[in-house]
Amino acid sequence: MKPRRAALWIGVPLGVLALLASVLLALYFTARAVLAPLPGEWAIPLRVGPVRLQAGVPSLIRLATAPWVGPLLHGRTLSTSAGPVHMAWLPHSQVLAVRCAPCKLRAPGLGSEPLSFDEVQLTVRRRGGQLDGELSSGKVRALWHGDLSHGQLRLNLQLPMTPAADGYALFGAAIPETARAHIEGRFALQATLVLPEGGLNIVPQVEGLQVSGLGTEAFATARSGCSKAASRLTTSSWLARAVVAAEDQRFFEHSGFDLAEFSAALARNQRDGVQGRIERGGSTLSQQLAKMLVTGDERSPVRKLRELLYAVEMERTLGKPRILQLYMAHAPWGPGICGAEAASRRYFGRPAHELSPTQAAWLAAMLHNPGLETRRWAETGHINVARTQWVLMAMRPMPRKQRSRLAEEVEQLAWPAPAAAP
Repeated sequence: MKPRRAALWIGVPLGVLALLASVLLALYFTARAVLAPLPGEWAIPLRVGPVRLQAGVPSLIRLATAPWVGPLLHGRTLSTSAGPVHMAWLPHSQVLAVRCAPCKLRAPGLGSEPLSFDEVQLTVRRRGGQLDGELSSGKVRALWHGDLSHGQLRLNLQLPMTPAADGYALFGAAIPETARAHIEGRFALQATLVLPEGGLNIVPQVEGLQVSGLGTEAFATARSGCSKAASRLTTSSWLARAVVAAEDQRFFEHSGFDLAEFSAALARNQRDGVQGRIERGGSTLSQQLAKMLVTGDERSPVRKLRELLYAVEMERTLGKPRILQLYMAHAPWGPGICGAEAASRRYFGRPAHELSPTQAAWLAAMLHNPGLETRRWAETGHINVARTQWVLMAMRPMPRKQRSRLAEEVEQLAWPAPAAAP
């Protein structure tokens, strides 16, 4: 009896294990069949425990939002690169609610540094290939809808006019100025994101943005430590005109920020950027001055938001002439060379206000990348000729015929490069 009982005892667990193995194997092949991407379909690697497979993203989205799968996701948490994602199924509306807290999100074209939020909430409802819901964080709420197709997901988001202060409140921990700044005005935006390509298009709107409380009025009497020589530059000097032409052609028209330039910079960074590199900044002269005097040159979306606060307030407290004067007094013009006076005397041996239009355009063309242009000058005898010509053609006021003649003459110029700074 004992050997028989032992055989039965061993036989039952082995049978159960065999049954479980068969069930798991069947589930694996079923999941692989259901989630397997079709030829040319957008797919991602998926890992569930020890199981790894390629999953079609459209299939995953359809499953997660199906009435018979959504309840199975209720109360579950996923670890993602953005942060822990908590899921809830709302049966009365058949909506999947997703909460990421804390959450770090990266936006194409805005650099490699992610934006950090205490919490981001998303609701998702699907009707066939159409998706819609709400995206929210803090007091900021936007509606979105998406078109799910075989190879991509096209998302459209619309944020209605929202107090600018509410937007800045989302980054209170990273932007200390929000504790003392008084921010007025509203902002709105429309955005389109195409996945998996990652193409992002943003059309922002800003109304009545005003900032106070940052103390930028102190810059009205500030002196630059860049150059000991007194500057006689004015807004009508050739160098001032060249700087505006090179760095901010709508300087005298905007109120510290340029939405058109921002959109152009975003498109350029997505098209030409590599691994989060910023190819084009989109900053106005006022924003660049804020970077020089206060925020530093860290390349991140948060720094740009800080920059914007100071730029808008400086437009009110300082005015255009003083902003341009301070910019030229602090701008870097190569290794160890700071400010227009130092640059002019170093490169051309004369005060900045005495520069010719061509010399002014030459110096202004260096501002986009002073280190690179200094090396180029030392190695070849000239800087970026095409950019210098572009600056000359944009300089105002100057007759077009004169601008064209000077642009042609630049090709023949080869001013001797100055010796390396001691």
